[in-house]
Amino acid sequence: MPSPAGAQVAPSPGEKRRPLRARDSDLGTSQGSQLKFVDLNHVIKLLEDSSSNNEEEKQLEILKKVVTRYENGLPLKDLSQIFKILNLCAEKIQYQEAFIEPTCDILKLCGLPFLKKKLSDEVNYVPVALESVAQFGYLMRVPSSQVRIQICKCIISFYQVEQLNKQLAGFQSTSANYKIQMAELAGLAETLVLSLALVENQLAEKLWVLKALQHLSTSGVNCKFMMKAQAASRICSHLNDADPSGQLLFRSSAILWNLLENASKEEIINQLSNLECIYALKEAFVNLLIHGFRHYDRQLRNDLLVIATLIAENPGAPMIESGFTQLLILLATFSEVKSQNPLENDIKLSFSYEDFELKKLLFNMVAVLARDLCTVQLLSEGKVVLALFHYVKPNEKPGVHDWSAAQYEELQLHAIATLASVAPLLVDDYMTCQGNTRLLMFLEWCVGQDPFFGQGNCFHGAGGRGNKLAQMRYSLRVLRLVVSLCDEAVNLDLCDQGAINQLLDILKHLGNTAKEKEDAIVLEIQTDILLILSTLCENDLHRKELFGCEGVDILIPLMKMDPNKLYSGLGHNQLLFSALDSLWCCVMGCYISEDYFLEKEGIFLLLDLLALKQKNICNLILGILVEFCDNSKTASHINAWRGKKNQTAASLLIQLWKQEELELGVKHDQDGRIVGVKKPLVGSFQEQQGVIPMPANCPTIAIVEVSENMRAKIYSVLCKLGFESLPGLSAKDFVTLAIIRRYLDFKVAEVWSEICEELKEENFRPVTPDEEALKVISEASENVGKMVATLQTDVLKSQQRQELHEEEKAYSEIQAIHKQKEMVNKFWEDFLTRTSNYVALKKAKRLQEKSIQASRSKSRPQNATLHSTEIKGLNTTIASGRLVTVESTPSELTGGPLADTDLALRKLSVRGGALQKIKGIKVLTPYKKNSVSVK
Repeated sequence: MPSPAGAQVAPSPGEKRRPLRARDSDLGTSQGSQLKFVDLNHVIKLLEDSSSNNEEEKQLEILKKVVTRYENGLPLKDLSQIFKILNLCAEKIQYQEAFIEPTCDILKLCGLPFLKKKLSDEVNYVPVALESVAQFGYLMRVPSSQVRIQICKCIISFYQVEQLNKQLAGFQSTSANYKIQMAELAGLAETLVLSLALVENQLAEKLWVLKALQHLSTSGVNCKFMMKAQAASRICSHLNDADPSGQLLFRSSAILWNLLENASKEEIINQLSNLECIYALKEAFVNLLIHGFRHYDRQLRNDLLVIATLIAENPGAPMIESGFTQLLILLATFSEVKSQNPLENDIKLSFSYEDFELKKLLFNMVAVLARDLCTVQLLSEGKVVLALFHYVKPNEKPGVHDWSAAQYEELQLHAIATLASVAPLLVDDYMTCQGNTRLLMFLEWCVGQDPFFGQGNCFHGAGGRGNKLAQMRYSLRVLRLVVSLCDEAVNLDLCDQGAINQLLDILKHLGNTAKEKEDAIVLEIQTDILLILSTLCENDLHRKELFGCEGVDILIPLMKMDPNKLYSGLGHNQLLFSALDSLWCCVMGCYISEDYFLEKEGIFLLLDLLALKQKNICNLILGILVEFCDNSKTASHINAWRGKKNQTAASLLIQLWKQEELELGVKHDQDGRIVGVKKPLVGSFQEQQGVIPMPANCPTIAIVEVSENMRAKIYSVLCKLGFESLPGLSAKDFVTLAIIRRYLDFKVAEVWSEICEELKEENFRPVTPDEEALKVISEASENVGKMVATLQTDVLKSQQRQELHEEEKAYSEIQAIHKQKEMVNKFWEDFLTRTSNYVALKKAKRLQEKSIQASRSKSRPQNATLHSTEIKGLNTTIASGRLVTVESTPSELTGGPLADTDLALRKLSVRGGALQKIKGIKVLTPYKKNSVSVK
């Protein structure tokens, strides 16, 4: 590469050599004594010249001067020439061992921080620094142990930067991470991994290389280079090489850990998933297990087991072929199940913390191995289920066990969690160990009042501090996974032992607990119990009767759950789903439970949930409603339901239909009428996908679509309710209802249309009768679409007429109101006229009298006596009666109400112009105040 600015280039062979002269940059001091000036180009030329035998002494002498000259560090500008000198020395080492020492001395200088004169030198000399650092890996080819070890020490010094006591004048050290960055960019780690092949038989050199790689592997960039060089498999395959110090295994495992953490975990595991590496891991693990007695040995043993666990997660790893799987199963059941394997005599496990961790790691390894079905037979032969059931019991005598109470609890929870992975694979072993009985007894202890204080410190003990919820949680998980296999022998045995009633009792107990505190653990336990009950009762009427009204009473509060909790993240949504599933499986089909559910207004709760319009639960609720409609009492409950704004169930179902078709992209006009009479149900996605020819045993898109949305269920519910006399529907609802009513006809037509298009795609022509039949079917389907479109138009026109009639009626009512107001105003005006104008009053009186006279009969009976009904002298237009009410002027001022009448003149004596109380006049207080009776 081209030399950087300021660097000197060796003269070409034909160029005239210039005399050496001093420069400021070539000056150096050592302990106050001034040295001769050193020209690096001259040194390179001298090393390249091998014509004279006396040159070796000169070369060694000049190399010593170079070392002394740069004893305080190498300037970045001189790196290119220094490493060229190193390469020349490396070439001479093969023939002249005298060059080993100066080479090592120069390498020691490379371990010191590089020096820069300007702040920009770090950036300007990056290409030179990269090439120089990369040379460390290439220099590992030198056949000298001292040189290789010194190279490794130099690389390690990158991570152990020490400040220099003295530096060259005008220079300063580069940043602490400069060399580390250069090593990453130069790919030094990859070259160093490849150099392991050169030092396979030299233990000291290999240990130094591994130590250097251990430092380099702390960087993700270096780990990627190491992964490229197959570092994992190269290192793992030599784990058991002879090494009395034990450093080889320690450093190799540390490098593997760093690779797994900082590089692609999948790629590293793939590199380790071969027989050679697994054999090496197995041998190293067994040696530490049997012969390791130090704390360090046990830790290293556990680290290797973790690496082995990661390898076991790879389905392609030959764990069984290597015998590692069988060994690990033996160790996992070592203290619980006795075996005839002679290895047991050599294993000595104490109850230290490291052995406790080993036990947990072995349980975890069993769970990982169980993912490979090929290990099922080995798990059965190793009696793993029996060993795990050893912990499915309360710690009755804590003082007897060698594990502490907290450790036993952690092992217990870990064992039950592992049993959940193993038991479904080994059902026969599960039944042989009486797994159902053990779990039910353990659950009874979990609900009991025995004093127990869970520590809740471990991963599996979350939420179990001071209670037994963690034990209950994992025991129910085992039951759920075993029951979900639908093995009739297992489920029958479980029911025969009263599991349904016991689980219902636990739900009651948890219901009281949930009122005080709701957390994810309690919700998960409730969900698992409901799923177990659903599986047990799904196809058995007797078990549904056992679930009975007691189970319905448990489901009702769960269905009244606050909708806001569904998004809490604690598991309320899962609990609601499991409650609805239990309703479907444990209640429906049992008429007693169904009727009790209806009495508890369960249908109202279902419709309330349906009104939330959450797509994830609507499909399930609609399925339940379809099944429930087989009960004759259900329809009345559905029709009686009212939601927000007095919404009916029919209106809600039609809204769900519209929402579903909007998501599917079904085309309608602005009034909701169908656009295409041939395919009124086809959405935009289905239309874009087109028709794909399918085998006869594969359902087409039109059939699959039925189960992918809610339209078929909505149609089924409305069919059960009847399409006539549905309450609370608007005209646009009736427009949509016309489509729903013909859903089955449209779907059949859609299937026939697909058949015709498939025949065209496959270039088949049906025979003439079939072709005519297909044509008739197509025309009939199109006629149905036209009929529905016509019906929708008629509904809309009828609605328009109704709206027009209602508008006219409203206007008529407005006119009547205005007319009434006018009449009232006119009456008031007439009243004011009569009361304020005496002439008008008399005129009104005359008109009244004429009207009265005209209304009387003209024919009079003979000898009849006529009595006048009028009181003369009254200037009122109101007919007089028996009672006269005085409401205005006091009698002291007017002389009484009859003072000016003929009656008063005839029968009453006027004294002072006022009406006096005389015989014949009686005041009638019971009728009304100020009312008098006139005789």
